[in-house]
Formats: sequence, structure tokens, C-alpha cells
Amino acid sequence: MKESPEKPVLYNIALLGNPNSGKSSLFNLLTGLRQKTGNFPGVTVDKKIGALQLDAGKQGLLIDFPGAYSLYPNAQDERIVVQTLLDLNSKNYPDAAIYVADTTKLEKHLLLFSQLKDLGIPLLLALNMADVVAEEGFQINTAQLERQLGAPVILISGRSGEGLETLRTKLSELLTQPNLFPATKPFHPLQSVELKVAGVVKSVLAGVNDYQALLVAHHYQWLPFLSDDQRFVIGNAVVESGFQSLQLQVQETMRRYDHFTPIVRNNLRAPETKTDNFSASLDRVLTNRFVGPIIFLTVMLLVFWSIFKWAETPMGWIESGIGALSEALKTTLPAGWLTDLLTDGILAGLAGIIVFVPQIAILFLLISILEEVGYMARAAFLFDRLMQFFGLNGRSVVALISSGACAIPAIMSTRTIGNWKERLITIMVTPFISCSARLPVYIVLVGFVVADPEYQAFAFMGLYLLGIFGALAAALVFKLVLKTGESSFLLLELPPYRLPVLRNVGFTVWEKVKTFLLEAGKVILILSIILWALASYGFPGKMEAAEAQARAEAQRIAADSLTTEDLVAERQLEASFAGQLGKAIEPAFRPLGFDWKMSLGILSSFAAREVFVGTMSIIYGLKSKSEADAEAEDYPYLRERLKAETRNGEMVYNRATAASLLIFYVFAMMCMSTLAVVKRETKSWKWPLIQFAFMTGTAYLASLVVYQLLN
Repeated sequence: MKESPEKPVLYNIALLGNPNSGKSSLFNLLTGLRQKTGNFPGVTVDKKIGALQLDAGKQGLLIDFPGAYSLYPNAQDERIVVQTLLDLNSKNYPDAAIYVADTTKLEKHLLLFSQLKDLGIPLLLALNMADVVAEEGFQINTAQLERQLGAPVILISGRSGEGLETLRTKLSELLTQPNLFPATKPFHPLQSVELKVAGVVKSVLAGVNDYQALLVAHHYQWLPFLSDDQRFVIGNAVVESGFQSLQLQVQETMRRYDHFTPIVRNNLRAPETKTDNFSASLDRVLTNRFVGPIIFLTVMLLVFWSIFKWAETPMGWIESGIGALSEALKTTLPAGWLTDLLTDGILAGLAGIIVFVPQIAILFLLISILEEVGYMARAAFLFDRLMQFFGLNGRSVVALISSGACAIPAIMSTRTIGNWKERLITIMVTPFISCSARLPVYIVLVGFVVADPEYQAFAFMGLYLLGIFGALAAALVFKLVLKTGESSFLLLELPPYRLPVLRNVGFTVWEKVKTFLLEAGKVILILSIILWALASYGFPGKMEAAEAQARAEAQRIAADSLTTEDLVAERQLEASFAGQLGKAIEPAFRPLGFDWKMSLGILSSFAAREVFVGTMSIIYGLKSKSEADAEAEDYPYLRERLKAETRNGEMVYNRATAASLLIFYVFAMMCMSTLAVVKRETKSWKWPLIQFAFMTGTAYLASLVVYQLLN
């Protein structure tokens, strides 16, 4: 319990349970928008923390822990649960815990519950799926379950919110009266060898009970809070006592099932005839090895078509709004560098990201719905055999699918892969999958390659498929180089088909869009200011000389005033610091069809891919913006500005150049944050550097081939 002289007492409340038990739904119900995402200390595993209002003015911090099956972890995510619950000094150590279990699969879900009970943490058992239980005719004796399990038992529904008020009340009582329920005998009484080693652990770790001490003995080699001296003492005790960790884990698991299985069977009766013909019929089609992939590709095509069609109108509203704001600022504020910075720098750069919010929202809306109904789990199962051929683990499918949103959490999700080489290959190839940061670049450029809007969704999907093929080809290369021998197998529980919970979908969309805006916005804001300054100023005398040269050229060709101002802006941009930098790196990218402006955009987007759009918005936004020009164009999409760009009377963004640029962005590693996460996950700079060189080299060669073929 955390106390502060200025703030009310806050309770740490852990939210625990097996994967797919409904923890996330309950977390959203209990916290609403009062939640944030952080990291557990010392690791990159995400944790969600939300404010929880309890009875009688009590307040709690609800911590959503990673899903786990037991306190004997097989994956790094599960280790977070173990190390937190064994470290009494951890700032995340709970004052109480809510354990969420699927009522329809209660026997499978009670192993971890029984272990948590033996840890001595005040525990509340939330039986999820109350609506399904009532619908299908389950009979539950909750009062008897409470007495025999030694914990309050509440029926809840993560979908409808049923039982939430009762849960809050019971949790409040549990926090103030942790011994409200009489102690039951341990689910696992320790054997003599376990007691002996646990006694040694308790002598070096103050405050732990017998079962906590036993778990420390099982996991002492990797627990981060142990000192070297403590680890040495415990290790000696383990060796000298003949403590066989794996054998004792198996024996403990069997004893626990022997204890709670009769309790479940005596107090929970399932209906005698339980069939799910609907799910079985759907799975026969959706997971068919021949029909299933065709359906999956069709579904993905519809997703991409929707992104184009549904986002058109809101994008127009955003563009018009930003254009009106820009004009209002220019009209209201005095002319000068500050006004130019606000309109041509910050606002133009941010506009290149904000305008794509509709596409991002639609993408996550549709993907979240597919996850909620249970289809994405089927997709993972469907492609498991294919993954094995490429040296990947079946669980790699989950990482590859989730990387369509962002490669960073996808890479962190590879902790569920036990085989190190398979996990490493997954980490190395995951960034090939097109993430949401590439979406703005694709939307701007795809129209130059495929002019007909009706076919742009196909091209869009083609880019995603190209990224997938690139990931699989790269995996095959790494498989041959790393010579993976042993394989792992996919253990995946297919959830039943259910209607999506719109509240959960809404939370996901809100969280992803907010993260996209805030994370991209911070980078864009800083780079927009830098790029505006670089594009607005140059070496002493260069900008003035460029203006004089442009006006002389305009006079020679008898250009009108608008053309003259555009020519001046163009020549000054070339003479600026940004122009000089772009021209310095242009020779490296010229074989790909890129001019100095594109080269500058590529260089800046190594901070983050979506920065390319903001960079182009600033560069092309520095052209003349007379009132006549503004009326004629009314702040058009960046695509329209690029379409108007010519060189020697020909379009700069022609089909060959746009295709080359798209291919470069499909394959190139352009995300410093991803490289940082790869370094943390592999604990070495070797692999991120290899990844950067491999992906960028692939992008350069592929782009070169495409440009030379189409030009």
C-alpha cells in the first residue's frame, strides 16, 4: 500500500489470469479512459495501469499483468508476473489481486489461481462469461466455491459489465479486511526437500512465506532482485539438498489439480448437451488449408479498400480545416519569421500526420473487430505450417500479424517463443511487415503508380503482401545462415466466435490513434522546426543571390508575378541549408530516380518513416502562396503538390519514380525506435546493425531494379 501526505491512500491491485481469460475487457470496464501504458522496471514489457475508484472513497491503481498459465514460466512475459510477485520490495507488488478466469474452462484456469493463493496475496476470483453461463445453462454454487477456495467469488461479464459493482464492493472489503475469508489448507503442502530449501531462502530473504521461498529456489538463477551473495547461498542449498526443480514442478502441478479438480466438478455443472455447430462449421471453412488463405486475402483486400473509400471525406474535412487555420494565422499574425515558422514549419509538418488519422483509425477499427470475433487467431493457426518451413515458430505468426500495427510491440511479443534462434529470426524479419507508419507514405504515392482509384486498394494490398514475402524470404536466408535445428510447436487456444465488444474496439482505436499522434507528433514537431530553419536560411549571401538570379531569369522569360514568386522560392530552397544537404546526398539516390528533395525526405525519415510526409509538406509548402494560388488550390493534398512538380517539362513523380520510392519504403529499416528495441531484446548492437544493413541494402537494390525496369 503506497501512502502520500498530500494524496489519499492508493492500493496496488494486480489483474491476473490466463491469456484469453477476458482480463483486457475487465480492465477497460474498470478504468475507462483513466489508463496509461508504461514499462515494468528493467524490461521492455508493456504494462497498463488504470485508476480504479472503489467504495467509501478508496482508490486503487489497477495493474494489468501479462497473461500467464502458471508461476513456472515458459516465456519472458510470464517471468514478469513471477519476479514481481516474489519481490516484496517491488513498487508494483500488489495489496490485493483480481484473478480473472473463464467460467466455461474453470478447471484449466485454476492452476495459477491456486499458486497465487499459496503466495498469501488477498485474492478475489472473478468468474468471467456470466452471460454465456446463463445462456448455456451452467449451474454454479458460488457460495460453496468461496468456502472451499478461500476467496470471494463473483460472476462477471466482460462484455455487458454484469457484476462490476459487486466486484468493487468485495474488493474494497478485501483490502480493508484481508483475512475476511478463513485460510484454507495450502493447495500444495511442501515436501521435506522443498521445506529444507525454502528454509534457506527465508534465512536470506526476509518476509517471504514458504511457497514464495520455494518459487525463489526454483527460479533463483534469473530473478533480478537477488544479490550475488543471496544467489550463491540459495544455489548451494539447491545443489546440496538434491533439489530436482523440473521433477518437483511436475509433482506440484499434479497435486494442485488433484486438489481443485473435485472442487470445480462438485460446484460447476455444465449442460449435458453442449454443442457448438456454428463455430465448428465456420472453422471447417475458415481454417481449410486451401479455402482459408483465399478467404484471408479477400478479407484483407476489403480492409484496404475500406481504408481508401471510407477515409476520403474526413480527410477532406481535415485538409480544409488545416488550410483555413493556416490562412487565419497568416491573416491575423504580423508577417515575419515567427508566422512563417508556425504556418510553413510546425503546422505544415503536423498536417502531414494529422490528415492520415482517418486511415489509421479505420485500419485499427477493422483489425480490432477481426480480433474480437476470433478470426485473427484462426489466421495464426492457418499459416502455422508455412511458418515452420521458413524457420519460424508458429507463434511468429502472431508477431507478424501484430506488426501490421507497429513492429515494436510485435518484437516484444516474441518473448513467447522459447527457441532462441526462432525468436531471433522472428525479430530480424518482423520490421519487413508494413506497419501503420508506412501508411501515410503509401497513401500519398500509390496514386502515381495506379491512377484508377478503384484499383488502388489492390496496389495497396500488394505493398503489404510484398512486405510479407520480403519477411518470409529474409527468414529463409537467416534460417540457412543460422542453421536452426530444433523446432517449436504452436500451442494456441482458438477462442469461440463472438460478436465484437464495441467498447473494447473503441478503446483499442483510441489508444492506437493517440499513440500514433503523440509518438509521431513529438518527432515531427522537432524535425519540422529543424527542417523549416534549414529550408528557410542558407549561407550568408546565398539566399539573396538565389533570389536575384531567379528574378533575372523570370524577367528574361517574361514570367508573370505568380510564376516569378514560385521561381524565387524554388531557387532559394535550393540555396538553403536543406537544399545543400539534399544535393550532397542526392548522388547516392540518383540511380533510384530520387532528386535532392526526395533524398532529404528519406534521410529525415530514418527517425521514423512517417516523417517523410511531414518533410515533403514543409519542402513543397515553402513555395509561393499568394491569395490567388490559395483560392485556386485551397490547401490541396500533398499528392496534388507532388503531381504539379516538374523538371525539364516532365513530371518528377512519374510512375517509375513513385514505384521506386514505394519499394524503398516497403523494405528499408527506417525506425530508430525499432532498432533500439531490437538491441534491448537481443542484448547486443550486433543484430540491429545487421538488420539495418540487410533491410536497407535490400531496399536499395529492389528500388534500383524497379526504377530501371519502369524508366
